[in-house]
This record gives sequence, structure tokens and C-alpha cells, in this order.
Amino acid sequence: MLKQFFTVVVYLFAAIGFFLVAGYGAVRFGFTNEPGIVDTQREAFLGSSVGVLSPSNGDWKISNEWRVLEEAIRRDEEVIKRAARDAGVPARLIIANLVSEQLRLFFTEREAFKQFFYPLKILGPQTQFSWGVMGMKEETAIPVEEHLKNSSSPFYLGPAYEDVLNFQEGTDDVKTSRFARMTDQYDHYWSYLYAGLYMKQVESQWRHAGFPIDGNVGIISTLYNIGFDRSVPKADPQVGGSAIQIGAKTYSFGGLASEFYYSDLLNDIFPR
Repeated sequence: MLKQFFTVVVYLFAAIGFFLVAGYGAVRFGFTNEPGIVDTQREAFLGSSVGVLSPSNGDWKISNEWRVLEEAIRRDEEVIKRAARDAGVPARLIIANLVSEQLRLFFTEREAFKQFFYPLKILGPQTQFSWGVMGMKEETAIPVEEHLKNSSSPFYLGPAYEDVLNFQEGTDDVKTSRFARMTDQYDHYWSYLYAGLYMKQVESQWRHAGFPIDGNVGIISTLYNIGFDRSVPKADPQVGGSAIQIGAKTYSFGGLASEFYYSDLLNDIFPR
């Protein structure tokens, strides 16, 4: 009996180990990456499930998804403004990327939207391959922290920002602490702060390279979506990123963020 129990335990841990390794491999080798597009009105930037609640024409501004998102954002008004102030970026810029990230989640995870996000009017926090309400991956969050300390990096923001993401003194398990702060479903401050700092860092990179993108919402949002490794300063960047299917229309991540930013939506509390 004891031997059978031991065998079951061994197989159970083996199965858990297999799924953990498979998940790591999927992220490491890019199998979880989503296909990207470039806005149809522009040249290449990278070179290259609709449910019953969804609008049929792709106009997200009149969808139930947007109404849920708007209500949730209004509840987070103060924490968003605090994170934006600490990151040194406009609050509306963070919101623009939040809108793209959350609408992508709402229109992809239809059952979760109908069962949780819609009735509770909440943001969708992610905890697997991407973290928190801003959908940032760990391999992006770590460089955001490191760039703050590296004065020789083109992403460096200056001494005033060096300690912004410091972990509590005496923290032994930084990895666990990072996960906890970015996936906290009751306080989204850290998700917004990491996102804001990322955007400010790529602005710094491009400015140092002689191709400033400060205030260019579509480009900054595209870079937020595609990550540090693919942020290559050049003279003619184009808006693009992950494809987001809303009804019959396909948006790019950067294009959708820009569309929100220059709209009148939420302009009463997050003005341009």
C-alpha cells in the first residue's frame, strides 16, 4: 500500500515538473508570442473570439467590454495618477496601453469576461506568461528594474529614479516579491508603475539615439507591446504590434492605444 502511494506521488511530481518545464520552454522560445500586425495605413514596423456581448462592426467604443473597462479604470483613478507621477509619464499614456491590453483580454477570454469581468466590472489581472493588469512579462520587468541602476544604459533615467523599484530591505526572495507586487488584484499600483517606467525608458533610448519619440503615443505603445529586444531606434518607426480582433475589425496594439488616447473617452479625469 505504501509502495503504491509512493509511486503515485512520484508520478504526480513528475507530471507537475513536466508542465512547469513545458511552460518555461514555451515562453523561452517564443511559442506564447502572439502574431503581430502593422497598421494598414502604414509601412512595416517590424518588417513584416467574438462572443454574444461583442459589437458586430468592431467599434469597441460602444461595446459592453468598453463599459466594463471604463468603470474599472474610473475606480483606479487615484492609483493610476500616483503611478504616472512616480514614473514621470502622462497618466493617459498608461491608460492607453491598459485599454489595448484589457480589450485584447476581454475579447479573447470570452468565458472569463462573461463570468467574471462583466458582472463584477473589474480589470483582468494575468498571472501566467504575462503579469498583472498591464500584461508585462517577467523578462521585461527585470530589465526595467536593472535599467534604473545602470547609468551607462541608454535606458537610464537619472539618479532620481534609481530607487523607485527597490524591494523592501531584507527581502530574500526577490522573484516571489516581484510576482506578488505585479499581480496584486487589489492594488494595481506596481503594474502601472512598471509600465510607465518602461515607456519612459524607451523614450530615453530613442532620444539618446537621435530619434525622439516623446509624446508619440502609437509608437510608444507599439514598443510597449513588442518589448525591449525589438526596440530599435530608427528614423521611420511605424505603429503596429499584436493583432486584436474586435468584432469584424482587426486593430494593432499600438493603433488601438493611439485611438483611445486621441478620443474624448475619460478625458474628464485623464485629459490629454
